[in-house]
Amino acid sequence: MLSLKLPQLLRVHQVPRVFWEDGIMSGYRHPTSSALDCVLSSFQMTNETVNIWTHFLPTWYFLWRLLALAGGPGFWSEPYHWPLLIFLLPACLYPFASCCAHTFSSMSPRARHICYFLDYGALSLYSLGETRRWWAWGGGAGAFRGRGGAASARSPPQAHPSGLSSCPAYPQAAPSPMPPTPCRPPGCTAACTSSLSPPPHSIPSCAPASPATPAVLSPPRFPELESPGLSKILRTAAFTYPFLFDNLPLFYRLGLCWGRGPSCGQEALSTSHCYHLFCALLTGFLFASHLPERLAPGRFDYIGHSHQLFHICAVLGTHFQLEAVLADMGSRRAWLATQDLPLGLMGTMATLGLVVAGNLLIITAFTASLFRAPSTCPLLQGGPLEEGTKAKLQ
Repeated sequence: MLSLKLPQLLRVHQVPRVFWEDGIMSGYRHPTSSALDCVLSSFQMTNETVNIWTHFLPTWYFLWRLLALAGGPGFWSEPYHWPLLIFLLPACLYPFASCCAHTFSSMSPRARHICYFLDYGALSLYSLGETRRWWAWGGGAGAFRGRGGAASARSPPQAHPSGLSSCPAYPQAAPSPMPPTPCRPPGCTAACTSSLSPPPHSIPSCAPASPATPAVLSPPRFPELESPGLSKILRTAAFTYPFLFDNLPLFYRLGLCWGRGPSCGQEALSTSHCYHLFCALLTGFLFASHLPERLAPGRFDYIGHSHQLFHICAVLGTHFQLEAVLADMGSRRAWLATQDLPLGLMGTMATLGLVVAGNLLIITAFTASLFRAPSTCPLLQGGPLEEGTKAKLQ
């Protein structure tokens, strides 16, 4: 009879520093686990188990919503619905990528970084989906000036439904129906940089033998270990910047309708918009604060620590965001029919493909930098810490 032995769990002083989590003292998996061990650990109570399942199950929920909506009457025959694909496809992808990252991140330090590079790339795509849904259905009335017809010749160039150009670096760009894709890859870059910076700087303990080694061949830096504060700022900014930028139309409508109630017309917001904003703020707070485990280290190792709550709030925020999208699609359809036609199916998928290609190039560059680091580098060794270091921590 087949018998599977669950992997042994370790305490914080038994794993390399790169695997440490603030306030989490136990429940760590072995840092050189096999792929099978990683899968089995998802059925064992570790400090990652709830992280895995809080994004694995929602993946199937959002996939069900996508299939139900895409299979509905008139979806493929009406271009009005097509931008929903560029929102829901990343909404299915990002929780699945996160689930895989948390599952397989204990295979090795290198695998850990690569897993989260892919996780950050999926979040970048989700940010694009947020922008696309505002462009299609959620922008304020002023957002549609300059999108076509005679008004285009009199209106200033704009590439975002808030009336702002897509990126500060492209303020004079010509009018285009394309959503602001140039801002998506930098978010992925900043998130990846928070874990691993590319050359030219190197870690003294991992430096090449020859001082004449070109900078491009020198090992990468690990700001996550060298400067955890800087790493946290970069990672938080990589999430905050896209959220603020993508939701400028929501803030515009919120300011326009504040205190006006139903008289706001097509700019009126549904309760789902408010719930989405609340979940987003709570998600950011949990990610930045590491509460409650920071106040009571070891008490929330398995259930109730901030990253688990962060996952739950993020998924709830995505759910309410989808409901807000559907509310806008229904309540604003008659008004939007007087505006220009939305981006076609080919344009929608081409936009998504462009950002996927950009993110893959970024992830490839960071992964190549990671593999240039020598295997003797202590920060890339997956075994337990040396006894001297362990004694100090104990």
